[in-house]
Amino acid sequence: MISYDFPLNERVRTLLRLEDLFAKMSYFTEKANADDHHAALSVLFEILEVASRSDLKSDLLQELERQKRQLSALHNNPEISEEALDEVLGGIESASNSLFGTSGKIGQHLRENEWLMGIKQRTCIPGGTCEFDLPSYHYWLHQDATLRRNSINAWLAPMLPIYDSLSILLKLLREGGKVHQFIAPQGNFQQMQGGRVAQMLRIALDSTLPCIPEVSANKYVLNIRFVAGNYAAKSTLYEQDVAFKLTFCIL
Repeated sequence: MISYDFPLNERVRTLLRLEDLFAKMSYFTEKANADDHHAALSVLFEILEVASRSDLKSDLLQELERQKRQLSALHNNPEISEEALDEVLGGIESASNSLFGTSGKIGQHLRENEWLMGIKQRTCIPGGTCEFDLPSYHYWLHQDATLRRNSINAWLAPMLPIYDSLSILLKLLREGGKVHQFIAPQGNFQQMQGGRVAQMLRIALDSTLPCIPEVSANKYVLNIRFVAGNYAAKSTLYEQDVAFKLTFCIL
């Protein structure tokens, strides 16, 4: 199966973007090649841009607190494992404390590093990080891989509470919905929502099917159109029945 997450509001859209960037950051940082560490640094700058939204930290703290209250009310429920519940609540408490303990604007330590900001400015220019543009960066890329990796991890570390918090919330979001089985006749599916509000849709289908879902949704109606995955310049409808799984994810 291949799954597609479709955010239905700006907050979830931001969290999904950050999740994707942190995953790429981890992948490139663990490599030893200088080109991989250049890619890691470029991703770090992207994380900085996305995470700089002024209300991100407060949004995460508020949502963690709300989830803590809701889950705490499940204590003594015979259908809930107390051990599993305590583990989730402990993770929320730890993430919330770490995030609350971060001071200043997210990524401020990076903005105060003139060397990094010089590189960031040049990455916006095609080919702008050549050795004749940034000789000090060229020198850094030729240092030992462990030294580069340690530097990258040190620059990333103050932003990890953001990742820990969003990981918990996205896990709860993905698990907070019931999976439904549907068939899209000739590649088209429509369902009236009846005012139902979700934060995200998850669509899963057989990875061998040569089609891709396109979604438009509001609180009244959901439309899913499956288009042919043929990389053509213009998308065309996949005019066959498509079996898929649909989850309305709600925190």
